[in-house]
Amino acid sequence: MNWLLVVAGAVVGAPLRYLTDRAVQSRHDSVFPWGTFTVNVAGCLVLGLVTGAVAAGAASSKVQLLVGTGLCGALTTYSTFSYESLRLADRSSPGCGSGCPAGTRSRTPS
Repeated sequence: MNWLLVVAGAVVGAPLRYLTDRAVQSRHDSVFPWGTFTVNVAGCLVLGLVTGAVAAGAASSKVQLLVGTGLCGALTTYSTFSYESLRLADRSSPGCGSGCPAGTRSRTPS
């Protein structure tokens, strides 16, 4: 039944990604995908907190499945990130197209 926890988290994470992306992007008149950047950084923060809590014994592995794998997995989809990075590189200078991947990578744990 672990897969139900992942599905439940994803059911919340996917619409949250879309709504957050649209809300953030509507406030910026720029080609840079600020919405995707925002959800990726927020998702990395939440995933780090959940992983730390599970490692410290403060949260169960079920929380990790629900929030870490399900919610954060759907919130921070790599396909959107890669698509928008390629679109950015295509529409503007290659330096601008590498800004989103470099900025997101600098905020994720190794």
